Amino acid sequence: MDSVNPKRILVVGAGHVGLYAALRLSKKLSSREAEVIVVDPQPHMTYQPFLPEASAGNISPRHAVVPLRRELRKCKVLAGTVTRIDHDRKTATVQPISGPTREIRYDHVVVAPGSVSRTLPIPGLHEHGIGFKTIGEAIFLRNHVLDRLDVAAATTDPEVRRRALTFVFVGGGYAGIEALAEMEDMARDALRYYPELKQDELRWVLVEATQRVLPEVDRDMGAYTVQQLLKRNMDIRLDTRLESCVDGIVRLSDGDSFPTDTIVWTAGVKPSPMLDATNFPRDERRRVTCLPTLQIVDGDRVLEGAWSAGDCAAVPDLTKEPGNYCSPSAQHAVRQAMRMADNIANVVRGREPVNYKHKHAGSVASLGLHKGVAQVYGVKMTGWPAWFMHRTYHMSRIPSLNRKVRVVVDWTLAFFLKREVVALGQLHDPREEFAEASAPVR
Repeated sequence: MDSVNPKRILVVGAGHVGLYAALRLSKKLSSREAEVIVVDPQPHMTYQPFLPEASAGNISPRHAVVPLRRELRKCKVLAGTVTRIDHDRKTATVQPISGPTREIRYDHVVVAPGSVSRTLPIPGLHEHGIGFKTIGEAIFLRNHVLDRLDVAAATTDPEVRRRALTFVFVGGGYAGIEALAEMEDMARDALRYYPELKQDELRWVLVEATQRVLPEVDRDMGAYTVQQLLKRNMDIRLDTRLESCVDGIVRLSDGDSFPTDTIVWTAGVKPSPMLDATNFPRDERRRVTCLPTLQIVDGDRVLEGAWSAGDCAAVPDLTKEPGNYCSPSAQHAVRQAMRMADNIANVVRGREPVNYKHKHAGSVASLGLHKGVAQVYGVKMTGWPAWFMHRTYHMSRIPSLNRKVRVVVDWTLAFFLKREVVALGQLHDPREEFAEASAPVR
């Protein structure tokens, strides 16, 4: 260990992997042993399991994110984007949010840019779809759904009303199911303030290409979820694909078509395209190939000082048969991050890294307020107990006591105060009114 020249550890990305890895490294290694630099274009980490709750107004959107500079006080946080990594030279090129690019040399690099929405070349999707992976998308969806209620209540045109009150969600995984259920719950609650609208006028459509939802749990739990959504008069289309949405006209593979103003795409993720700017080995799904120690490997050659984990990494799952890899879940990402940080600390101190091995504990999902589904260590729960477990688990996992307290306060206030159902659409184009007022007189 060289205490005169500390090792430089570059963390690319500040999602679940990046934040937890940097935080653990800063606690395990002294400033004499290592310098930790975190690069991310956003000043915060988004705790994605709370996006549906933030979108539905159950918690403040600010409480679903963790400020990097507050949490990583022993690290150097650089707001920018890594545009290239040349591991042969152990150099990364960073484009700050403003100003010229800069090169950063490193001894160890943690490649954790995460994932982006996996889309398909469906006509009209680029123009009319919205994802559900960022806090910005969650806030937009909330404001958009409430705005559509205002549009429907104000219009006298039945076609405009029908289009405004049709909401389509594509993808039946956890993100899609939770977003759909929480948005329907919020809209149902909001209708008390819209005497012009009736509950049966709202149409909620789930489009799923396979024959089941929630593939992470057993089929009976997925079937239970579908039954609960059907009881809420949702339109569930299994074994159905979105074929086109040009001009907002949804055309499905079952032959049905209808207009809508809302198309939410939650049909899977893919590794961040940032990895294309690196010379790291990738598998057929474009993930960085890794050993169980979280070290990046090229065939049989371990790339010294290169590490990866999370959605963008192909990490062998040692709890299953050879050839299986860890699923892209927050549960694995957080645990991999901590194991990886410990391994980096071991290598810095001249020790051997240890394999990552974790049997997936199960999954929990919210289906709206006081409704949920859970399968944890083989134990299955539904309804209120599952919803309570969902909240308890994620409250325990979000980083920092500050955020835990704020989230619990939000939930506590919600027991006594009615849900906020006001749309703040001006957030998405704040200069429109000023631009109109300051336009030159002609």
